[in-house]
Amino acid sequence: TTLLVFIPACFALNMIPGSNNMLSVHNAVHYGFSSSFVGGIGRLFAFVIMIFLASAGLATIITTSKILFLIIKVLGALYLIYLAIQLWRIEPEEQVIHGEKSLVKKPSKLSLMRHEFIVAGGNPKAILIFTAFLPQFVSSSEPVGEQFLILGVVFIILEIVAIS
Repeated sequence: TTLLVFIPACFALNMIPGSNNMLSVHNAVHYGFSSSFVGGIGRLFAFVIMIFLASAGLATIITTSKILFLIIKVLGALYLIYLAIQLWRIEPEEQVIHGEKSLVKKPSKLSLMRHEFIVAGGNPKAILIFTAFLPQFVSSSEPVGEQFLILGVVFIILEIVAIS
C-alpha cells in the first residue's frame, strides 16, 4: 500500500520542472536525445549517493536540526544562483556552417554527465526529496535499509523516465 501512494507522488516530483530537467531539455535541444540521456546518468549517480546518505541517517539529522536544514537549503540556493550567473555570462558557442546546416560543437558525454551530477548534487529539490519526502514512506517497525533500497530503486526508475 505504501508503494501505491509513493509511486504517483514520486513520479509527480520527478516530472516537476527543476534545474536538472531544464538541463536535460537544454542538452536534448542542443546536442540530441542520446547525448542528453547519457548526460542524465550523472544525475542518477548523484541521486544514488543522496539515497544512501538518507538511508544512513542523514534524514533524521536534518529533520531534527532546523538550523542545519536551513544551511543546506541556503547553500543549495546560492549554488543554483552561482550556476545561473555562470550560464548567463558564458559566451555563445561557435557555430560551424556546413552547407545549410549549422552545427554546434558537442561537449563530451562525460562532460554532460559531470554537469548533471553537479547540478543534481546542489539541487535543493533533490535534497528535500531524499531528506524530507522519502523518509515519510519508511516504517521504523520494518528493516529500514530494505525499504530505502526499494524506494530508491523505484525513484531511480521514475527518474529515468523523467530524463527520457
